[in-house]
Amino acid sequence: MAFSIHCGAEIYARPMPPCLDVYVWVSERSSEVFGQFIASYINVDAPGDDRFHAFERVHVLGVANGADNKALDELRLKEEDAFTLYLRARDHYQAIITVTRDGAAVLGLSVDASDDLSETLRQAEQLVAQLQRQFSAPAGLAGVELPPARDRAEWEEEDFVLLRAGELPVP
Repeated sequence: MAFSIHCGAEIYARPMPPCLDVYVWVSERSSEVFGQFIASYINVDAPGDDRFHAFERVHVLGVANGADNKALDELRLKEEDAFTLYLRARDHYQAIITVTRDGAAVLGLSVDASDDLSETLRQAEQLVAQLQRQFSAPAGLAGVELPPARDRAEWEEEDFVLLRAGELPVP
């Protein structure tokens, strides 16, 4: 697997070093993928965003109501379908779930970036590979303070990306 080398929005009120954000592209979002990501990485007892439960009802359980849809609409920019949830993770600084404009999902984890860039990138490479295996993701990437891609074009941008693995499938 070939690799080439941003933490999302701040949800904690503490001074911190920069975060290294690790993301994988999941070509087709599904309740199973979201459920597995939540079960594996999200601190469900204290998710850090009240809209998490609406997301879970809409995208995992399929039992949404009007209030749930309205809560998720708050996350959307303008009239687009893409949105991102920044959540507390169990074993990482934060977990990130993005519903993209084009039917995919971008799943991410943020870790504190140490002063040793080579060690941080080695850990990021391992985490990308782990997430790719776990979610059958064709591509992954990582960078310091890297926002999640909301579509294929943003995924392909090079700004802030320090590591890349795999390639997106041809649409």
